[in-house]
Amino acid sequence: MRPAQLMTVLECEFTSTREGHHTPVMLWGPPGVGKSQMVAQIAKRHQVPVIDIRLSQMEPSDLRGIPFRDNGMVEWAVPALHPDNARHGPAGILFLDEINTAPPAVSAAAYQLILDRRLGDYQVPEGWAIFAAGNRQGDRGVTYSMPAPLANRFSHFDVETHLDDWVMWAYRNQIDERIIAFLRFRPELLFDFDPAHNPMAFPSPRSWEFAHRGLQKFGEQPQLLQGALQACVGPAAGIELHAFVNSLEQMPDLDAIIAGEEVTVPEEIDLQYAVAAALVGRAIRALEAPNRNEIIGHILDYAGRFPQREMGVMLVSDMHRAIGEAVFEVPQFGDWAQAIADVMLFE
Repeated sequence: MRPAQLMTVLECEFTSTREGHHTPVMLWGPPGVGKSQMVAQIAKRHQVPVIDIRLSQMEPSDLRGIPFRDNGMVEWAVPALHPDNARHGPAGILFLDEINTAPPAVSAAAYQLILDRRLGDYQVPEGWAIFAAGNRQGDRGVTYSMPAPLANRFSHFDVETHLDDWVMWAYRNQIDERIIAFLRFRPELLFDFDPAHNPMAFPSPRSWEFAHRGLQKFGEQPQLLQGALQACVGPAAGIELHAFVNSLEQMPDLDAIIAGEEVTVPEEIDLQYAVAAALVGRAIRALEAPNRNEIIGHILDYAGRFPQREMGVMLVSDMHRAIGEAVFEVPQFGDWAQAIADVMLFE
């Protein structure tokens, strides 16, 4: 399932906890596709804590607690890591990350916690959702086959990579526009993982964020930049990204485009992707400017000049995902939409 769809699923599961309709969710996917990131985004959206429990680092008694004698009876001291209204608040997310890396004896100890939301006398607060994530056995991670009793306590979703969803996330999180442009140009490199070769560094949504950081740190050190990018996304993708970044010296004048001047669209496809990504970034930064409609209008004018109209459609679609309804508020949008209507309707 696409990340955007899964975000809606997680949102519904979180908000359903107080009505008693919550079902624990298990996210499956290869490393680096954003499973943990999606859970963190839901928590951030609702401003609630995430308690991340790694069962692989525990013994069964770590979940149940420590026994102690009280008036001739054995009681259990509840572990402090369990969600608690007083310590953590009435709502939050209990996240069992990498759950299938835990030995069967430990995962069995979590059965009651996951399905019944309790362990002995301990009760998970009503406002807390239970999410879990793990790699599939074919991904060459350290995993155990999930026991049927544990699997039957979750609803299961496979996390797919999807470029449009990643691009929307990237703009919202201020990922370097050169990386967004490169992946628009080479979409098959968003995720390229072959478990048979067991690579150390490979392209994934997570590692492209690392590459973004590499560009910020080593952009002014050309002797280090290529090696730093290869260390993040692998040898082949790192070389391609480095060459792409170097080619951007031939980009047209973005300030002139924003000012409404007649600027020629570059013939090179890679530069067209770069210009499109950079203009979406300019639109985002113009949202608070008093002349934002003028800037967005000039970007729409430029979108109509691409010889391949699909490129203009991509630019405007990404801009809409990034800034929302503001795209529709400028007069040029109607003219642009009419000009590409046949592309939208029939292609």
